[in-house]
Amino acid sequence: MSSDLFEYIDSLGEELIRWQREMTAIPALGPENQGAGEKEKTDWLVAEMKAMGFSDIREYPCPDDRVPDGFRPNVSARVPGKSQKTLWIIAHSDVVPPGDLTLWATDPYTLVVDGDVIIGRGVEDNQQAIVTGLLAAKALLDKNIAPEISLGLICVADEETGMARGLPHVLEAAPDLISPDDLIIVPDMGNAEGSMVEVAEKGLLWVRFELLGKQCHASTPDQGCNTLVAASALVLALDELHAVFDDKNPIYSPARSTFTPTRKDANVENVNTIPGRDVFYMDCRVLPQYSLDRVIDECRRIARGIAEKYTVSIHVDIGSRSDAAPPTPEDAPVVKGLLKSLQKTRGVNGILHGVGGQTVAGCLRRRGIPAVVWSTLVPNAHTPNEKSRISSTLADAKVVLDMLKCPE
Repeated sequence: MSSDLFEYIDSLGEELIRWQREMTAIPALGPENQGAGEKEKTDWLVAEMKAMGFSDIREYPCPDDRVPDGFRPNVSARVPGKSQKTLWIIAHSDVVPPGDLTLWATDPYTLVVDGDVIIGRGVEDNQQAIVTGLLAAKALLDKNIAPEISLGLICVADEETGMARGLPHVLEAAPDLISPDDLIIVPDMGNAEGSMVEVAEKGLLWVRFELLGKQCHASTPDQGCNTLVAASALVLALDELHAVFDDKNPIYSPARSTFTPTRKDANVENVNTIPGRDVFYMDCRVLPQYSLDRVIDECRRIARGIAEKYTVSIHVDIGSRSDAAPPTPEDAPVVKGLLKSLQKTRGVNGILHGVGGQTVAGCLRRRGIPAVVWSTLVPNAHTPNEKSRISSTLADAKVVLDMLKCPE
């Protein structure tokens, strides 16, 4: 790899900051998060790629009547190499809401630069991935270098709220876009050293529990049936799932399946009323050896016991489900290529990992296309004061260029 090309990457820090600043100012929120979707942000990206000199830009709108323009935008672009074989960098354009604004030190949608650190909603999840691809592409286009294999960028919508209108739609609309021989990197997870190479993901299950009892005045509790008490008991009883599904696999972090109560909907508005309805949710991340159907059965079994004990009715519904995809083989070319380039360009020994989070890599793995999830970052997605490091993004772009086997 030419040292001149790496030096050019290092000179693009101000461009990196401009890209991050302009993207951060566009709140690309899905309709589930009371947003208008990703079109404005994707329009920005397409305009930027055209200005850079991309010649092969394609769009794959997915219908969605919940957003003003009636569709969710997806886009791909390629920098041709000497071979049609392509290294794809797949990112997503949507972000999550900022959450409690009092926990932010600055405006979430105004980029802050603090030395090597940039702060703002989306700078890590997943704008760092978009910028990594743009940096590598800009270096090739500006220097008029044709790598041994092509570089492809895909930016999809809807990753944060189910994925259906993102990469799965692209793969259906353009089944020949990605070849089985291509290399796929999804920069959507990693660690500060850049050594974490994710090759496997747990199954995902979101379970909704609705408890129905009898509302009454709090001064006469015997006349009602308090669903908050029953819901509290059910939350504690569901911890039994950890004993039922107790296998461990050290490739994952954490190594076990997890069953975590999370959101609780509001019940009554005033203190002196016993609630007759309570709703809460549980997030399940399940090792691949376990069937999600069995997890659902166990949830319902535990709920039946609580319903009988507290004289309430309990409805168990599934809000989201994603069965674990087959892991990417350790000897897949993209795994070997990434590990080699990490060692060559950074002196980093990559370590294969499995995670509980879900990424678009699962969509590819289910189709028999090996993919790795990798990036150099301090994991802080979805947090207040979300951060990304300029130096890490520049370093990742160099790894991408090395994997393309650019001429010396």
